[in-house]
Amino acid sequence: MSQVIVIEFITLDGVIDDPDGSDGSPWGGWAFRYGPEAVAGDKFELGEVLDTGVMLLGRVTWQLFSRIWSARQDEFSQKMNAIPKLVASRSLDDVEKWSNSTLLPGDLVDEVSKRRQSQDVVVAGSASIVDALRAADLVDQYRLLVFPTVLGQGRRLFDQPGRPVGLNLAGAERTGQAVRLVYNRD
Repeated sequence: MSQVIVIEFITLDGVIDDPDGSDGSPWGGWAFRYGPEAVAGDKFELGEVLDTGVMLLGRVTWQLFSRIWSARQDEFSQKMNAIPKLVASRSLDDVEKWSNSTLLPGDLVDEVSKRRQSQDVVVAGSASIVDALRAADLVDQYRLLVFPTVLGQGRRLFDQPGRPVGLNLAGAERTGQAVRLVYNRD
């Protein structure tokens, strides 16, 4: 069986909110304060998952990514543009702006459960989707790029009530000023 992989930029205190500053929050842009090399390329080491998997995005993340990636032509951007993308949205009618994007058909949990039988599902950002998948016990792996920043406010990855999440550390590696941590579900 394939995996559901969550990838997130995250601060030391667990904030995932507004890493690029596009939301306009007073604390936004924290991931980009360390230069473009801190976030450029395949920092989450997705590798062949980008060739064989599917990316799942919420509306807000899809709209942001479609503006960023669709015009870029470097090798990593080409993989981001080529991967099939599922967009979970109740308000979008059209996702043609970014190649290989389709609206998620049906129920989120049902669709992800079916897809993970045959291909990896990568969830980038999209906190509400991560919450729903975690509540349904569908997240197999977290790949977190942890930046040396403490914000003390903002949306945290694990601040929703629910049952505890047991994880095992599968990898830790420095990448610039950040650390990539990979955790697998117990």
